[in-house]
Amino acid sequence: MYGFLQHSYTNIGLFFSFAPMNNHTKLSVNINKVATLRNARGSNVPNVLQVALDCERFGAEGITVHPRPDQRHIRYSDVAELAPAVSTEFNIEGYPNKEFMDLVLAHKPAQVTLVPDPPGVLTSNAGWDTIAHKDLLTEVIQTFKNAGIRTSIFIETNRTLIEAAKAIGTDRIELYTESYAVQYSKNREAAVAPFVDSAVFSKSIGLGINAGHDLSLENLAYFGQQLHGHLDEVSIGHALISDALYIGLHNAIQQYLNCLNPAAWK
Repeated sequence: MYGFLQHSYTNIGLFFSFAPMNNHTKLSVNINKVATLRNARGSNVPNVLQVALDCERFGAEGITVHPRPDQRHIRYSDVAELAPAVSTEFNIEGYPNKEFMDLVLAHKPAQVTLVPDPPGVLTSNAGWDTIAHKDLLTEVIQTFKNAGIRTSIFIETNRTLIEAAKAIGTDRIELYTESYAVQYSKNREAAVAPFVDSAVFSKSIGLGINAGHDLSLENLAYFGQQLHGHLDEVSIGHALISDALYIGLHNAIQQYLNCLNPAAWK
């Protein structure tokens, strides 16, 4: 595993890239998996708050959590501890039921990312239908924006749905990247094409662009290059924490940051 990670890391320069631009994509580390490990023993090891602070110390530019109704990983009490302690951007993801909205409004993160997860779902597996859920999303987004919280909607690469997201009033969208990750090893050019199109279009209508789901050291550099100049933030948890088991948290974060660094693409 370690050898594979190092191989992926040192061969970033083989990927095609755009000309350098004065743009920076932030790395937000999703720490849900840390909470999953802690909860397995019913103790406070590993300490979720300390891991978040260490992620920031090691270079992460944001911390993401996704508290679910059953609190099977991140707990609402974790959010209360993290909110005042995180010094980079704090991003809370979740389905906007009343409990979630109350949690977000109470702790006022830099960003809230709305995902259409039904109760009990293992992980996010689809983007919003921003047309069918227009009324719900419009009301929720306005509520968060009134509280001074930047909003983002988890969405797929569909121009019609992206236009609807803009009309709803969201500040950003988060592109759901599972299809890119699945297709990357087969045909990376075809895999990334709809994301480039969506990102360029979204920026042209004034939306910020985030991305996440199954991004890894294997596929992140190419994704970052192809969306360079358009991609504001990536949120990565499962792959990064898994890599950290082999190479350490500090090293893992540095390698992910390097994947997003234009100087490393040459």
